[in-house]
Amino acid sequence: MLNDILPLAPTALRHFANPRAEHGPWPERLDSVLDQAAFDAAGAEIRRWEGYQPTPLVAIESLAQAAGVTWVGFKDESSRFGLGSFKALGGAYAVLRLLSRETGLDAASIRGGGHAERMKSITVVTATDGNHGRSVAWGAGRFGCRCRIYIHAGVSENRASAMRALGAEVVRVDGNYDDSVHRASDDAEANGWFVVSDTSWEGYTELPRYVMAGYGVMVDEVIDQPGAAEPPTHVFVQGGVGGLAAAVAARFWMRFGASRPTLVVVEPNRADCLYQSACNAAPVCVDITEETIMAGLSCGEVSMLAWQVLETAVDHFITITDDNVAAAMRFLASVAVPGAAVEAGESGVAGLCGFVQTATDPALASVIGLDASSRVLLLGTEGATDPEIYAELTRAG
Repeated sequence: MLNDILPLAPTALRHFANPRAEHGPWPERLDSVLDQAAFDAAGAEIRRWEGYQPTPLVAIESLAQAAGVTWVGFKDESSRFGLGSFKALGGAYAVLRLLSRETGLDAASIRGGGHAERMKSITVVTATDGNHGRSVAWGAGRFGCRCRIYIHAGVSENRASAMRALGAEVVRVDGNYDDSVHRASDDAEANGWFVVSDTSWEGYTELPRYVMAGYGVMVDEVIDQPGAAEPPTHVFVQGGVGGLAAAVAARFWMRFGASRPTLVVVEPNRADCLYQSACNAAPVCVDITEETIMAGLSCGEVSMLAWQVLETAVDHFITITDDNVAAAMRFLASVAVPGAAVEAGESGVAGLCGFVQTATDPALASVIGLDASSRVLLLGTEGATDPEIYAELTRAG
């Protein structure tokens, strides 16, 4: 039984089946958001970076057997460029593209150094819950520009310290994530700095597009890695502002067309802007009154660019509570794979929680199409990005 290997508390799970989901070929209308050339360019560049290695795709056989599906794969992003999350693929790449645009230098020239004074005249800023900011700070340090990171009141001091260690100036803002986004944008406009955001809004789409293109590297790795000889039939992906989910959806859709996997977006019930947007068939801004433990997903405003993909690329939206996050983290750390601990942080297990709760509800599993032939991909988007929080949550309950 599934509850024997991963006992989860019975909690409320909301589900919305998207009536606007499409399963034909990749629509040409969406090439203005992401296209094959964008993914190809990002992949070619990122694979040239020192330290690049595909992250592991771990088959969790015990979970697959207990859930009654053929295969469960967990894409473990905890080792990505030493930054602990998939975000390393997006923010740093966008920084490089920005520097190339502003200086007229090509990526190879910037990567090679030799333009230190020119790079130092440029300052990049972003708002973050931790992981995107770490990527932007790392990219700024690698390519030589200045960096200023805005964090909200709920971001842990350990995550702030990690960004300072990468050379960024860190500014803490009262309020939530969306407040930090607005402050970063206002300060950048006032000072001639450049926002490198993983979310988008009217008039600001170029750099978020590069961020999403960078995320496509992760999907290509999944498809091409040993252990994934057959593509997944279902992908459970974390929500947030929607950039990750849009990139994952777009890349799978481009590569498999009408045979693309069923895409399920999983969000905290305290930060469910994508779920609410789907229910209303239009972007909805959610006022976050209580922070979720899944800090990287605590976002109340949908990325407008990402929504253009998500509104027809996502088949199902579900929300989960915080109650089972620690249990899922402990499962991966101790018993998921015999002889090998899998490190996953709070936001990195949202997809796992969503999948297990779906699999234990026969009616919902049937609606989503989970059965004995299903191959399920889970994206472990972060590792122990705050070691203290990770240790506390994975301590035996």
